[in-house]
Amino acid sequence: MFEIKPCDPQTYRQQTRRSTLIVAVLFVALAMLLSSLAVMLFGEPGGDNFRFNVGGVMAGVLLTVALVRGPFWSQPWLAPAIYGWQLKRSLMKVTNVMHTVTEQVHANNPAALKLLRFYHLGLTQMHELDANSSAQAQLVREIEAHKTKMQALGIETEQTRLDPAWLAAMKTP
Repeated sequence: MFEIKPCDPQTYRQQTRRSTLIVAVLFVALAMLLSSLAVMLFGEPGGDNFRFNVGGVMAGVLLTVALVRGPFWSQPWLAPAIYGWQLKRSLMKVTNVMHTVTEQVHANNPAALKLLRFYHLGLTQMHELDANSSAQAQLVREIEAHKTKMQALGIETEQTRLDPAWLAAMKTP
């Protein structure tokens, strides 16, 4: 169950830039090292070693992904980037059922109302973290109208957790 956590946008952007730089430098170093090693071990002097260079780069990609998804995944320096990725994945899960959510919100389905509120809160945070205030400004009226509707129905508006049961309820007819 994903939960929206408070984040300082400036700190988030600084930390994600740093972790992106670390991963990029790691990839470049691995790709160059593995390409050179492949050419040295299997290549021909003065011959066409393109396939060995490409193989080294592909091995660098695979090794970088394995390191990020493996030992680096639990490192504090990567946590902000992972949080941003999980936030966007959670929002995409809601987007995938948005047509049903919209229909169910009009029918005052509590699960749909909560799901849409989570979506609005998550989208607001994503826009803040990405410094995308123009996209956020377009949604303010819709977000406030939905919040008012939830308050009128007596439903808690602080929906910071994405309950998988809400998504399942939107997928079943």
